[in-house]
Amino acid sequence: MPFVHMYKRHFLFLTIINFTLMSFEVTILGCGSATPTSHRNPSAQVVQVQDRSILIDCGEGTQVQIRKNKIRMQKINHILISHLHGDHYFGLIGLLSTFHLLGRDKDLHIYAPEDLKDIIYGQLKASKTYLKYTIHFKSLNFSGKNLIFEDKKIEIYSFPMRHSIEVCGFLIQEKTHPRKINRTAIDAFEVPTYQINSIKEGANFSTDDGREVLNSKLTFEPNPSFSYGYCSDTSYYPELCHSIKKCTVLYHEATFGNELEKLAKQTKHSTAKQAAMIAEQAEVGQLVIGHYSARYTDLSILLTEAKEVFENTILAKDGLRIILE
Repeated sequence: MPFVHMYKRHFLFLTIINFTLMSFEVTILGCGSATPTSHRNPSAQVVQVQDRSILIDCGEGTQVQIRKNKIRMQKINHILISHLHGDHYFGLIGLLSTFHLLGRDKDLHIYAPEDLKDIIYGQLKASKTYLKYTIHFKSLNFSGKNLIFEDKKIEIYSFPMRHSIEVCGFLIQEKTHPRKINRTAIDAFEVPTYQINSIKEGANFSTDDGREVLNSKLTFEPNPSFSYGYCSDTSYYPELCHSIKKCTVLYHEATFGNELEKLAKQTKHSTAKQAAMIAEQAEVGQLVIGHYSARYTDLSILLTEAKEVFENTILAKDGLRIILE
């Protein structure tokens, strides 16, 4: 029996399951910080939206987690690397090599700090590996919110955060869905098939005798569009709220509990309470906290501290699958 969480204000369902790819799905591959532990892998997530697969960060062991979670590795065409601390990209060269060994020939797009390009090509050169596919590197801009990818169905943005080195968060969002056709009305007004697509996009319809039929009579409201924000690693930084305002789900690092707030400030990380404060200020739908320090084996203290500020909070864990529907 799957666990289902219903968020009443937006009628959002978050479901943890082991099967069935939906229209917007997030799989947590790793939610630890700094080093792997026996319970948690370093940072990595896969977002599957509108038949697109996007990998966010690629800590050590990511490709093993991809296999364990039955994610189709070769469907990943976009990789987002938030910053160049090892727990967020040390798994990347292994994954790229596996793509090569499996015969990948599709282009791969990597969005990352500029120095990553030299790191990856240096490793490939040292091993005399000549990839069968092309990598397109796009350097992240740390000066503001930037659109880094767009197609007909989704948009991906980067935005700066505050850490000990340059770091970006990411926002992945669906574009507005087309309106749903009211088949009864379409048939009644004898709308030609070739006009259906324009009506889905909001056009009215003119009958042969010159009457204009409003789109609202021919269609129903579209399915909701969802968005996912990713914020790891960062100190408490309220300025990022405008970049994730009212996103459906927010993943925010919660490396420490309140008792280590001074350490969080020194290392430029966040506490669980601070993550919740960001979620509240940004008016997000759901908060998922992660990137836990290895010192925490019992995560309930972090969850309690976050929920005191933002009730609709859950804990990330390796293998957690979040489905928006």
